[in-house]
Amino acid sequence: MTSESKQDARHGDFRQYLPDLSTPRFTTIAQNDARGHAKELKEKQAPPWLYGLYTHWRRLLQEPFKGITNDGVVRPGLFKIRDEGVPIERIVAAAQKVVDQLTPAQISQTILHIDSPEWRTWSNPEFLISDKGIRLDEITPALRDAVLAVLKETLSPEGYEKALGAMRINHFLGELVNAPRVMNEHSYNFVLFGAEPSSTRPWGFSFYGHHLCLSVFLYKTQIVVSPWFTGAEPNIIDAGPYKGTRILDVEERLGLQLMQSLGSDVQEKARTYTLMKDPAMPKGRWNHDDQRHLCGAYRDNRVVPYEGVLVSSLSDEQQGLVAQIIEQYLLYLPAKARELRIDDVTAIFHETYFSWIGGNGDNDPFYYRIQSPVLIVEFDHHSGVFLTNGEPAKFHIHTLLRTPNAGDYGWALRSQIDALDQDYVWEG
Repeated sequence: MTSESKQDARHGDFRQYLPDLSTPRFTTIAQNDARGHAKELKEKQAPPWLYGLYTHWRRLLQEPFKGITNDGVVRPGLFKIRDEGVPIERIVAAAQKVVDQLTPAQISQTILHIDSPEWRTWSNPEFLISDKGIRLDEITPALRDAVLAVLKETLSPEGYEKALGAMRINHFLGELVNAPRVMNEHSYNFVLFGAEPSSTRPWGFSFYGHHLCLSVFLYKTQIVVSPWFTGAEPNIIDAGPYKGTRILDVEERLGLQLMQSLGSDVQEKARTYTLMKDPAMPKGRWNHDDQRHLCGAYRDNRVVPYEGVLVSSLSDEQQGLVAQIIEQYLLYLPAKARELRIDDVTAIFHETYFSWIGGNGDNDPFYYRIQSPVLIVEFDHHSGVFLTNGEPAKFHIHTLLRTPNAGDYGWALRSQIDALDQDYVWEG
């Protein structure tokens, strides 16, 4: 059975995979800022695999939003307007402090319509391929602090610390590969959706950059943080002022603990593929960027069939592990909203599936997914992007959360909200 000490040992060996910084890739990125780096991608169409993915993403964006489903049919009635205890007045006040500091040019770039398709243009690579809003490493310290205050007021305290951890690890990676202007603690964009921050009308924001992308929809005291993506390469800082920072290790340990607790026959039912890049995988099941996960950037309408074992068929203890994993994935939510969402998920364990790819020894990299009509979470160990490990390693992790059946971006709630009055009469 896995343990924290065994896990720590595997996370800490990333330094043997540090790249040669004298190669053209790294000498070029060292001279670039985020916009120059993105220009290289678009004009030189390099690296070709990412440029190809970028063009595919743009095609996917042309599809009207439908939502991720398991069979192509959106299931109605799963999400209702309710009081989730969100401190909306504090969040609005924090967001208004951002708005008050924006220049006219920044306003046009940063405050978009609530139904803008730009909701969907987040992505997790370091390339700034969707340049909207304000970028934290380009604005005044006061405005940057105001944006971070919005995050702090919106997320749970532990969720906010997790987000900061991802940002600090991104900075650490930038230092390791000498790319400080492309990857740093503040290389993230912030965009508001809605006419203005409001305690009575729907609005939201997107906060996105390398390895951290948060889509937040707010209506009165209700919140949707979905989709989100959180990753790290490596997932631990071993030097500098934030030494000891580590994220995504609990999701890893609990997932492995769950898989190891299953009987061998149940393990084989849960295991959809034996190898992380398995010859049995159909075309498209693995790609260079997403590798094994299915619900990443621009995959808003993907059909993801259920796989693996029904959670309701597992023991009470194993179902408890599933609930603990779900809680980790809902960590960004404030306490009451998180509790309600956990109840939503556990109530339909009879329609919830757990699936696995890879081995389940203490040293094995792996992928897992928990999928239900109201939630999809994915965990994936990746091969190196900046580090040189050619095979998936425990120190490079991607995680994400989606709300299927049109739940992403608060979409399923919007039809239940009274529209703004379209009539205007001036009576003198």
